[in-house]
Amino acid sequence: MKRVVVTGLGCVTPIGNTVGTFRESLYAGRTGITRFDPVFPGALSPDPGLHFSTWAKVKDFDPARDPAQHLSTGVIAATDSGAQFGVVAARQAASESGLLQHHDPVEIAIVLGCACGGRAAEEEASRHLYTRNARVHPLTIVRTMSNAGASAIAIEMGVSGPVLNIATACASGTHAIGLAFQMVRAGIAPAAITGGYEAPLTFGFLRAWDSMRVVSPTSCRPFAADRDGMTLGEGAAMLAIEPLDAALGRSAHIYAEIVGFGMSADAHHITQPRAEGAALAIRRALADAGESGVEQPAGRVGYINAHGTGTGTNDAVEAAAIHQALGALAPRIPVSATKSLTGHSIGATGAIEALATVLALDGGSLPYAAGVGEVDLTLALDVITGESRVLEENKDIALSNSLAFGGLNTVLAFRRYDG
Repeated sequence: MKRVVVTGLGCVTPIGNTVGTFRESLYAGRTGITRFDPVFPGALSPDPGLHFSTWAKVKDFDPARDPAQHLSTGVIAATDSGAQFGVVAARQAASESGLLQHHDPVEIAIVLGCACGGRAAEEEASRHLYTRNARVHPLTIVRTMSNAGASAIAIEMGVSGPVLNIATACASGTHAIGLAFQMVRAGIAPAAITGGYEAPLTFGFLRAWDSMRVVSPTSCRPFAADRDGMTLGEGAAMLAIEPLDAALGRSAHIYAEIVGFGMSADAHHITQPRAEGAALAIRRALADAGESGVEQPAGRVGYINAHGTGTGTNDAVEAAAIHQALGALAPRIPVSATKSLTGHSIGATGAIEALATVLALDGGSLPYAAGVGEVDLTLALDVITGESRVLEENKDIALSNSLAFGGLNTVLAFRRYDG
């Protein structure tokens, strides 16, 4: 099997629309969580009736006017904002890596995660239909497709290889990267652009989540003693991945190596996670790393980017899973969760967290859980707070966890590349 490395990154997120600005915000603990305007288009009342008033929204994104984000009028007309985030982020990753110049675009894969599709387009059409029985926009179908971003990227880049979208709720982006990794490792595709995108911050979506009473009335604080829920977000992150020998052949910058991928299902409950399922995904990712030639991978884990939604149940279950999978090693492994900065962007969240994990390995600096004062000591985890921490020498493996509704668990294992 081929060794697979990351040679290009791209993003559009609440803490930065380029990898450089994302990195700066990540290590400065600069959150993208802000208060929103309570007046929503189409709402029947100026009072949205929500128990929360914060979100993590992408800022300064205008592909019609910003030359750095430019999209054609045809793409803008046929896509929702989430797919547009994806196209711009994929363009950044492909440009940095030079993927299209060094691999045949006819064979390159595009594997993305998007769980919700074009929410804004869907709600706009629903308002026209149900309040006025009016004709909806003729491009409503293509705007709402979950695969709209993957298809738009393929069209723009002339990629004719395997192009697909994964929709597994909060695990979508991580599933996508893991499957792309497997395809490149097995030689099914010579290279891939992979990640996730989502733009779900609509009135209906917020009301639906509010009904579940899992959204924080204040702000997301993963693993904090006083955590009180998640914060919803949006954005996109993309990775350009290819075989190690191809990257070395042109002296490409290698951010990290992907060495393992594990996935599992709890087979338990649609919304209540179970530690045994997540622990199984962690063990499978480490076992896969062992099959990739990494000796004793569990003992080399120096960082875990946790799913860390900031809800009481999720954080406790994920902590239990880490202990089940890693045993006596678990309390000594540095852990943080970046949703305190970027919010929970559903299908994109695993990709954004994979981006943060890759940057941590590349720079040797571990991001911290911003906004967390007192850590929940009952979880018995080494949660990074206050400031970033240096990656310990000889601890060259980092895990990125995603746990989704439906009991779907995914874990990526990355290794620091030192040449």
